[in-house]
Amino acid sequence: MAENLNCMVIDDEPLALSLLSDYISKMPNLTLVRAVSNPLAAISYLKIEEIDLIFLDMQMPELNGIDFLNLLQKKCMVIVTTAYSEYALDGYKYQVIDYLLKPITMARFIVAIEKAVERSKMNKALADATLSSGTINHIFIKTENRIIRIDLSDIYYFEGARDYVVIHTETETILTLQSMKSIQQSLPADQFIRVHKSYIIAFDKIRFIERGRISIKEKLIPVSETYKDNFFKRIGRDGI
Repeated sequence: MAENLNCMVIDDEPLALSLLSDYISKMPNLTLVRAVSNPLAAISYLKIEEIDLIFLDMQMPELNGIDFLNLLQKKCMVIVTTAYSEYALDGYKYQVIDYLLKPITMARFIVAIEKAVERSKMNKALADATLSSGTINHIFIKTENRIIRIDLSDIYYFEGARDYVVIHTETETILTLQSMKSIQQSLPADQFIRVHKSYIIAFDKIRFIERGRISIKEKLIPVSETYKDNFFKRIGRDGI
């Protein structure tokens, strides 16, 4: 594991901070930049420091882990560390790399780090490919057991469905626990647009628009009031 990652630990328990700091110090490819007990302080530090990987406790008095993830603006990888197993599903909604249940062993810690290193390599490879080509022609999506590549030209639309997002392509449907917000941020704005809280569509797959609904692949997709003005402005129309 040659990839070097700058780390921050956020946990209100002194013993947990000490243990994770010790684990990090034993990994040659990890550098501990900050270990903080206050998540609000962590948000301030993240504005001035380059952090690749955050170890985040979920149950903290000032700000719980889910609220922290909602406030997180930087694209940092996150490993959840908590004594409460009920946070596992919530964590995966926010694209955490792994979920570690306390007490955390060194062996389990290493497994999580290997996942983070692989994700970091994948992200850098994607960024390099984008820079070299000048355009984005595919995205990587995390499914339950793997990360898969999907060509943008194959995607018709994304549909939010409770805890999942369903990706409708030319040949199949793919389920992911990634959020609509994170997916939208990864898509080129000249090719995709959000038209509803539950739908992101591909411009080139639109068949027709009628009575505020978009026809794509035999599906009529509603355009909500929130996104209507931006959508019709983008297609050069006042509305239908």
